Amino acid sequence: MYAIGMCVDEGYFLPSLVTLTSLADGLDAAVRRDVAVRVLTLDLSRPHAETMAAVARRCGFASFGLEYRAPSPSSVMADSAYITVTTYLRFQFTAQFVDRPYLVYVDADVLVAGDLSGPLHSLPEGRVGAVRDEFNPAVGACPALPGVAERWPRLRGRPYFNAGMLWVPETALAGLRAGVEAALVRWRRHILHNDQDALNLWLLASGGVHPVGAAFNRFEIGRFLERGDWARRVVRRPLNADATALHFVGGHKPWMASCPVTEGVRAYRAHAAGTLRLLGRLGDRSVGVAGGLW
Repeated sequence: MYAIGMCVDEGYFLPSLVTLTSLADGLDAAVRRDVAVRVLTLDLSRPHAETMAAVARRCGFASFGLEYRAPSPSSVMADSAYITVTTYLRFQFTAQFVDRPYLVYVDADVLVAGDLSGPLHSLPEGRVGAVRDEFNPAVGACPALPGVAERWPRLRGRPYFNAGMLWVPETALAGLRAGVEAALVRWRRHILHNDQDALNLWLLASGGVHPVGAAFNRFEIGRFLERGDWARRVVRRPLNADATALHFVGGHKPWMASCPVTEGVRAYRAHAAGTLRLLGRLGDRSVGVAGGLW
């Protein structure tokens, strides 16, 4: 048994519901009855929290829990172009709140196309499962963790992991939280990508990572290729490689009218339309829609 974990603020309320319903679609009904949903938020309104709980119930998940939390005072936002400090809440899950042997953390800009529990079957005790970042694959070979390779040359070339999907044993949650906090305090000058750099600093120091297969956190790169070739020079794989989870990283989100319309974006918007219909059936008509987008 495991819990799906999400961190949601008001700006990501609707995208989080799209992710949640795609998670449900990726599981058999019998499996969903054993999976819990746990949400941390800074500012989600009570009506939106109630709507999210109603969607989780309608999807058939075992239980839904939501708590209001604040990130550590040490949390630093070196880059706030399209995210807020809510991103740091991924480290605030506790064993008591999760109430399951494992937490599968999922960002709210992910479209899920299958069962995310596979990595749990080989996850060592005390290790955090994560997928290597497609845009920042290695320390010293990307903008992430500025100055780390120069300060500690032995770390040059080590894998750098994306924080958008994490597989965490309940017994590792406290260590994850404490380790990231220590990284924020000790190595703040090496943080560029906010919480993700803090996570990687701790993983490098502790060796506490278990690599997970790339299909569980594929980046949707078509949007970037519409605007230039740099992504193709970095990501050397078929554009439409199989993905259990398709991650819409970057500032061009699929719910924005300005986002290039790629195959992945069309798939996202089709699923989002179904989520909006579900909200209508649940009686929540507070969502405004214009041109198929919100």
